[in-house]
Amino acid sequence: MDPCPYVRILVGSLGLKFSGGGAGTTPPSTYYCKIKLKNDLTQFADISSIADGDVNQVNDQVQACFNLKKSEFDKLVDKSNVLKIEVYSGRRSNPICGFGSSKLLGVVTVGLDSEAVSGGGNRGCSVVRNGWVGIGDRSSKNPVQLHLSIRVERDPRFVFEFDGEPECSPQVFQVNGNLRQAVFTCKFSFRNNRDQKLRSDSSLSETKNSKIWLRSMRNDKEKPVKERKGWSITIHDLSGSPVAMASMVTPFVPSNGTDSVCSSNPGAWLILRPGHSTWKPWGRLEAWRESKGKDHLGYRFELLPDAAVSGLDPVTLSNSTISSKTGGKFTIDMSNGSSPNSTPNGSFGSGSGSGSDFEIGSWAHLMYQGFVMSSSVGGGGRCSKPEVEVGVQHVTCTEDAAAFVALAAAMDLSMDACQPFSRKLRKELRHDGEESIF
Repeated sequence: MDPCPYVRILVGSLGLKFSGGGAGTTPPSTYYCKIKLKNDLTQFADISSIADGDVNQVNDQVQACFNLKKSEFDKLVDKSNVLKIEVYSGRRSNPICGFGSSKLLGVVTVGLDSEAVSGGGNRGCSVVRNGWVGIGDRSSKNPVQLHLSIRVERDPRFVFEFDGEPECSPQVFQVNGNLRQAVFTCKFSFRNNRDQKLRSDSSLSETKNSKIWLRSMRNDKEKPVKERKGWSITIHDLSGSPVAMASMVTPFVPSNGTDSVCSSNPGAWLILRPGHSTWKPWGRLEAWRESKGKDHLGYRFELLPDAAVSGLDPVTLSNSTISSKTGGKFTIDMSNGSSPNSTPNGSFGSGSGSGSDFEIGSWAHLMYQGFVMSSSVGGGGRCSKPEVEVGVQHVTCTEDAAAFVALAAAMDLSMDACQPFSRKLRKELRHDGEESIF
């Protein structure tokens, strides 16, 4: 099935210059801008003042990014002044208490053209604007100019939808518009850690050691341990062959004196891909409950190097938060200069979305560039059927797509694993006999 057409609007290379004074003669100030796309979220980006307007000092980074379906983009371009950039001096208002000391310097509005992504060229990429533009009162003694770069590019993606909640072992469909085609099946299961313990101890002599072990088992029954462990979800292709797996390798347990999983002791999953008659780790996902904002799930996803290659360290591809009440999107976006505080739509500064810690030229950046993937994550207590988007350039085989689907399932299940332990999990997520524990 063909991929779905998507469009990215990228804003970057932001800088300010002042004439007849300004940055060169006044104390250093902070500057930022609000970047607004009609019918979408507002994004924020910091701006540096450029001495003497030297364009070589402009930081060539993507500082804001909007991801749209092609149909959504086509509706937007019918309107004038689609993109608005408001430039402010001072500090942004605190979203909680509302305090701030910012002053509006000026506004830039930009129109977009449907022809921007209709041609061939470099992945259908079109530069809408690149250079200096005046803002504010041009008759002022100290006119201000903003340097910016805006480009629009095609970004086709494969889209997958779970036909049910991951713990219910659903099918996964590839979708394109009204077309749906089954491509994977999921199998949720528990690893029986107690049976593994029994097997490992079966070779011990039936003397003092076995009596200690039996006494320990009785103590376990008397004092149930609050932990969520042993979950796994295996992705199979339509022939029944396993093509990816997410396995909970570190239990989710409450920190001392609390009812929640904390960031100092997160639960963790390994995302595995089939190797030579075995499973090979591909990535590691950690999740916890935020201590400051208890209605948020914190997470970190690391890409793991091949064990056969020495000297390489794991690389964090995503590190942020998602609302545990309303849900959101888990995103991996390795656009040049991506901020560690980006939001589900690639917006910057609100603290939920893709934050990438990679370095340009790192081994991970050689493998993954631009938009990599995103998946929807349902809020606590809601029916969640993840939708997964994967950049076409990152899927060369079935196992590639399956690994992202397994990661999406682990992210969704982490929302349940991080629920306060005073709450009872749904029956599909409880081991036999655990109903009294949670």
